[in-house]
Amino acid sequence: MKRLLLISLAIAIYTVLPEKAIGQDQQYTQFYATPMYLNPAFAGTSIQSRASTAYRNQWAALPKAFVSYNFAYDHFMPDLNSGIGLVVQHDRAGAGGMSFTSASLQYAYEIKISRKFSIRPALSFGFGSTYLDVDKLTFMDQLARGEDGVSTLDPDRARFAEKPVNYPDFGAGLLLFSDQMWFGAALHHMNQPVHSIIGADTRLPMKIGVHGGVRLKVSDVGAFSKRQYIVPAFNYQSQALFDQLDIGFYYEYDPIVLGLWYRGLPVIKNNGYNSINQDAIAILVGYEINNMRIGYSYDLTVSGLTPNSGGTHEITWSIEWASKKNKKKNKRRIMPCAKF
Repeated sequence: MKRLLLISLAIAIYTVLPEKAIGQDQQYTQFYATPMYLNPAFAGTSIQSRASTAYRNQWAALPKAFVSYNFAYDHFMPDLNSGIGLVVQHDRAGAGGMSFTSASLQYAYEIKISRKFSIRPALSFGFGSTYLDVDKLTFMDQLARGEDGVSTLDPDRARFAEKPVNYPDFGAGLLLFSDQMWFGAALHHMNQPVHSIIGADTRLPMKIGVHGGVRLKVSDVGAFSKRQYIVPAFNYQSQALFDQLDIGFYYEYDPIVLGLWYRGLPVIKNNGYNSINQDAIAILVGYEINNMRIGYSYDLTVSGLTPNSGGTHEITWSIEWASKKNKKKNKRRIMPCAKF
């Protein structure tokens, strides 16, 4: 049965690729644990230095469906009011060995516009690479012979690029924040680069993101209590014909963070399909100790894939550190953004 599923998935990839296809960037449930992937304006929003990683296994019950990895490092330079960052993203999809890799350098400049508010414009400069391991595809003549392990004689194999397709990729972002709220917007793939593996003029669509939230104090540190917050937040993204809204909240009870999220736009838009535009309900738990954070989230699929998807698992890890000089200098610099 598993072998049949792998063959079916390979056929589906082979069938779809020669035609015009529109794909979307990977979505992380813990998007504030991968903040620079969300918006380059988050580069340098830690007290000084930060490193983070993320692993996502989407629709785990499907064999070799979608697996993503993210690594990021950023650093704040208080003397220059600037943040710099590096983000590396890698996605693998399908039995056909399709993979996407990107890396970007980011720069953000922090401007204090009033006693309470600061703003951070940012730019992102990077490259992307798309690759398909054609040897892992099963072509029609292989199935006809009943021996999918035999090399194909199908002339369509020559349509696929044998080497990775590389392209430049640029973005920009903006972040407005105070000690209690934040609001950001980002543009990804502004140059809409060609990324086709069959030589067609297939461009990576521009992605627009808008996100924000507010931090509400429930209780402060006391003799018999710990600091508690409720953090309502949202994240809207639109790319080509597709869009989605994540809306939910975090409950922070130091050092534990709990989150509950809904992903979808069932009322506003259905993108032209005769089905409700909804994706998942996500639960999240995070733990923070000594400036190190570990998070786990599970997406319960509520779309048409519900019976077969197996849900989505995501694990994140991050750590922040600073010199004594920068800890003292940045002590009053408060970032209200969620950390998971």
